[in-house]
Amino acid sequence: MKNFNNLKNTLQDSIFTWDYFTDFEKVKKNVKKIEKELNLLNYLIGKENIEEEFLSLVEEYPKVRKILPILIAIRDDKLFCTPVITDIETLEPENKKYIFHDPIDENIKKELLIFFKESGLKDIFESKAIKNLVDYCFGVEVGFDTNARKNRTGDIMEKLVYKFLEEFCEENKNLRFIEQATQKRIKEFFNYDMKIDKNSRRFDFALFDKAKNRLFLIEVNYYSSGGSKLKATAGEYQYLNNFVKSQNIDFIWITDGKGWLTALKPLEETFIHNDYVINLDMLKNGILKEIVS
Repeated sequence: MKNFNNLKNTLQDSIFTWDYFTDFEKVKKNVKKIEKELNLLNYLIGKENIEEEFLSLVEEYPKVRKILPILIAIRDDKLFCTPVITDIETLEPENKKYIFHDPIDENIKKELLIFFKESGLKDIFESKAIKNLVDYCFGVEVGFDTNARKNRTGDIMEKLVYKFLEEFCEENKNLRFIEQATQKRIKEFFNYDMKIDKNSRRFDFALFDKAKNRLFLIEVNYYSSGGSKLKATAGEYQYLNNFVKSQNIDFIWITDGKGWLTALKPLEETFIHNDYVINLDMLKNGILKEIVS
């Protein structure tokens, strides 16, 4: 008999591993893209006639302008939707993205100097507070990357489930699994036909028992904190369960995290409605063997 308390009482406090905090590969890739421009700007560090040197550099190498916003820790796309006040008397915010992209003229040179001085970059270059802009931007990119941690939570959960499925299939030779399971990939790997409700439908995993010609579709997620979308999430997985079950396909929802403690009612409703709602602790304790037997 299914026991909701078992699910509720074994929700994980955390699934974070050390690689959750910073994606250094992405950081290195982003810095590599602008390394040439950064090295050109390195020329300005410690220069005496800094304003003249700055304008001379951007005139000779106008492409270096596109990376100036990164030096004050703002992405180009964010700058586009962030008007800036440069005239204290009028207090009128203006979109200044054009000064980093449009052909240089006298007005843009004037605006670039205002940016250079008022952003604090002039002082940073003059005082040699930065020794190397490539190293400096590596740190800036690490800071940017902390904003992506929320997106990595799902990746970590998928990685954990992947390891369980990998070990489980090694022990059970009739079983195979794939990740990012679309209708096309399921047909390609398992020669199994299924209907989909929308072209973009993609399941995190598909597990196939070739001896029984039985397909299990798996979705995984983790919620460390509560939110209004948890109720809708639970409802969505009731719908998915019904949709695949109508095709004699099994649906397994693997979810975890203390965030569910703020939405126990919708979670319990889905637990009762669906055949298989499990967490990592249940996975660790061998529930997959019960499900596929």
